Amino acid sequence: MCPDSLDRPFGKPVVRAPTAGQASHFDQVSIDCSGVPEPALMENAGRESALIVEHLFPEGAVVALVGSGNNGGDALVCLRALAAWGRRVTAVLVGERPRPDPVLHGWDVPTMNFDPEESGAAMELALVLAEASVVIDGLLGTGIRGAPRPKYAAAIEAANQASGAVVALDTPSGVDGGSGLVPGAAVIADLTVAFGWPKLGTLLYPGRERSGRIVAVEIGFPPGGKEEWARLVTPGWASEVLPRRSAVTHKNAVGSLAILAGSAMPGAAILAARSAFRCGAGVVRVCASRCAREAVLEVPDAIFVDASDRGALCAAVEQSDALALGPGLGTGNEARRQLEAALDARGHRPAVADADALTLLAGGAGGGLEGRGGEGMVVTPHPGEMARLTARSTVEVQNDRVAIARDFARSRGVLTLLKGTPSLVAEPDGGLLISTHEHPSELAVAGMGDVLAGAVASFLAQGVEPVAASGLALHVTGTAASHTGLGAALMPSDVVDAIPAVLADVGAGATALPFPFVTFDQRRPA
Repeated sequence: MCPDSLDRPFGKPVVRAPTAGQASHFDQVSIDCSGVPEPALMENAGRESALIVEHLFPEGAVVALVGSGNNGGDALVCLRALAAWGRRVTAVLVGERPRPDPVLHGWDVPTMNFDPEESGAAMELALVLAEASVVIDGLLGTGIRGAPRPKYAAAIEAANQASGAVVALDTPSGVDGGSGLVPGAAVIADLTVAFGWPKLGTLLYPGRERSGRIVAVEIGFPPGGKEEWARLVTPGWASEVLPRRSAVTHKNAVGSLAILAGSAMPGAAILAARSAFRCGAGVVRVCASRCAREAVLEVPDAIFVDASDRGALCAAVEQSDALALGPGLGTGNEARRQLEAALDARGHRPAVADADALTLLAGGAGGGLEGRGGEGMVVTPHPGEMARLTARSTVEVQNDRVAIARDFARSRGVLTLLKGTPSLVAEPDGGLLISTHEHPSELAVAGMGDVLAGAVASFLAQGVEPVAASGLALHVTGTAASHTGLGAALMPSDVVDAIPAVLADVGAGATALPFPFVTFDQRRPA
């Protein structure tokens, strides 16, 4: 198994996540237009993979399953380097390769051919894999289109039965590098070494659970040309967008927030308000019906505003820099009137609409999202809410999360934070941010959405752009959940209490890999 000795995720400030098609196109453009020699990319990919294998798995034999394409070439370079360092290696040729293979540079790497239709071939491969402490998957990489052919499928199934650690190169064979779908047999990797950037499909389920620990390495690609690619919410990225307070300031200068919430479920207002304060808001006004006043006073730091008083509600909104709409609000007529009053007073202030506000807007309150969206509006649906908003089933949403989030953001003109595994932030212009919190199941507890909404709104109030505020809130709350170490015992209030430690812990995070070419390191899913 792959050692995962990470205290927290590691990621440089800019880490992209192209689809397999985007990565393949950029690879060719780099070669044809930027003068990057194709052999240099293969040499860097194979040698850096070998360095990582030697560091993580320093003992035992290494066997590589080798396909006919560049992924097979990467695997052979990896084997050649390990052989030069004294490791016992074997190449199992599943695809057609030239003999002798020029990427071996004359090194005599023991080789066997695999054809499952030959008598005894399956048994012979099983015996070779049984002696390996590491199995390198160099079969298909990002080249998969549909289910693997029978010959490759047989090799994949053999790899999955091996007792040694399985290391996939770029993408586990059988996983679609764009969608994460697994249309047939697919390698179950302990570690995926991604070349240049992690591929989008390895970050999306079900591909994510096949990818194990993901380590991205820089192999010599040129910069530029990647504006349309998805971006990752890494610790390095979060550190760069995190707002910093001036040494000379005051409460109104660091972010004033109005939260319309809590009349139906006052606990939601409490969680959102505490989260907003912990994330740095200077003033938090909780606007709720008078019946919720006593409960909201559990947050003495906040200012209570009677939301049934339209004048007081509008004044609170107008005195604030941003709004949070919906946590525990309810969906009755009074809640609808309060929401519409807050939207009337909003002007151009940024806002986040969550929970009951989404239900009301979907029902046409205030003209709906089309009438009240526009610049600065963030919506934060979970899959069930997104299903209602788009008239789809939850299964349909879960099966095509990226496309549905992007389509919704584009068609409604609102920034869309689709919660889930992983959470996605889709921009109306097609941009996409992806959360890299390693254990999203920890957040599957009632009230976590209120904590997230409070965090997004707090960063909006502090002047952070909506897309960055959304990604930053995902990073802070997700990392806070991991910091507690409580796992399934986690409560939303535990996350709120852990936020200050996350905000103080700036930088790219930590990786146990001592190589400067590593740009991203994410643990295997829990």
